[in-house]
Order: sequence, then structure tokens, then C-alpha cells
Amino acid sequence: MTWIKICGNTNLEDARAAVEAGVDALGFVFAPSVRRISPRDAGKIIGELPAAVEKIGVFVNQSAEIVLDTVEKAGLTGVQLHGGETVGYARELLAKARQRKLIKGVHMTTPDGTMGKAAELAEGADVFAAVLFDSSTPERGGGTGKTFDWQEAVPVVRLLARKFRVIIAGGLTAANVGEAIELFRPWGVDVVSGVESQPGKKDLGKVRAFVAAAKANRVIGPSGDRVIGSPAR
Repeated sequence: MTWIKICGNTNLEDARAAVEAGVDALGFVFAPSVRRISPRDAGKIIGELPAAVEKIGVFVNQSAEIVLDTVEKAGLTGVQLHGGETVGYARELLAKARQRKLIKGVHMTTPDGTMGKAAELAEGADVFAAVLFDSSTPERGGGTGKTFDWQEAVPVVRLLARKFRVIIAGGLTAANVGEAIELFRPWGVDVVSGVESQPGKKDLGKVRAFVAAAKANRVIGPSGDRVIGSPAR
């Protein structure tokens, strides 16, 4: 069953709508971004949400102290590292994060470059609950609204799926999420711009359509069930 995350939430109305639509997780961006939210404001939203919905904070090359402080202030249940963080950094963070789950973002700028990182990432099989594949540009490390080259990425995704639960992001919409699920058979999918009316504001119709499309195409992928528990083995 495919895990569904709506990221870049900035207000309670959007977060509640996503929950009502049936998502498994909500994402909050704490790195420089047009969708950035403060720990305090995120905490106010999270405090109004069901406990069963995961609340994932997105960070980019920030100190462990900042990440841990934000986790506590906002009430996050998980952390997504979306920069150049090393496995060593992640291992130290996890040891202090009181069992919060870690997701590692991988930027699909070039398949060859990403394949070269696969060996390093594999060392984190005991650390990362999942690996998220995203598109990026020199200006943006995520939330680009563009897909990466899916066909060229298949070998990389399949390689890492042997070790990790895989999440597909980058340019997903209600119109193409089914194709992504069929091609990659991922553990999860993650969307931001594909369900927005403008950066930081969700289009509730698009949210519902995306969740419905993802659910209609749910499959049991190579990376196992959809519950983000202990890291995949």
C-alpha cells in the first residue's frame, strides 16, 4: 500500500483538508524556501492534527542542534534531510532524536551522479527509514514542480530499493502519480507544487484528486508495507 505525504504545509486549513483526504503524512519545511514555516507556527498546526498522521520536518544542511530543537518545539514525528547530510551526521542525529524517523532526500540531477552516491547511502540502511527521490535545480533543492527523468532513474531506484523504502517526489500530480507508482512500485509518494494554487497554499481540489489517484494505484512495492516504523531491512 503506497504511503502518501503532502509537503510544504503552512496553515491549518490545508493540513486538515489533506488529513480528511486520507494522507498518511504531512510535511513542514524549515529550510530556506517560499514554503518555510517557523517551529512555533508548525507546532500550532500539528497540535490540532490527529496523532495517527505523521508530521515530517524538512531540513537542508542545518546543524543537529537546530534540527533537534525544531523537532521538540514543533512536535515532529519524523525528519527529512534534504541536503548533503552524511550518514554519520544522520546516525548521530537519530541517536538524539528519541526514535523519530529519518528520511533521506536524494536529488536526481544526474542518474550517474546519484548512482555514485548509492554505495554511501547503503551504509545508512540502519539509519534511514526511507530514501526520497526528488528533482532539483540550481535554485531549488525541491518543490520544483518538475519530474526527473524517470526512465533513466529506474536502475538507481531499484538498486536502493534493495536496502530502503523508496519514496518518489518531484513534479507529481493527480495526472501522473499513477504512472509513477506503476513504474517504480515505490513505498511512498510525496507532493508539493502539484497540489498548490500558489507556493505555500494548497488547492483543495487538487489535494483530493491526488490522494484519490494515488490510492487508486496503490500497490505492494519492493520496499514493503506502508507503515513508517523501524528502518527497512
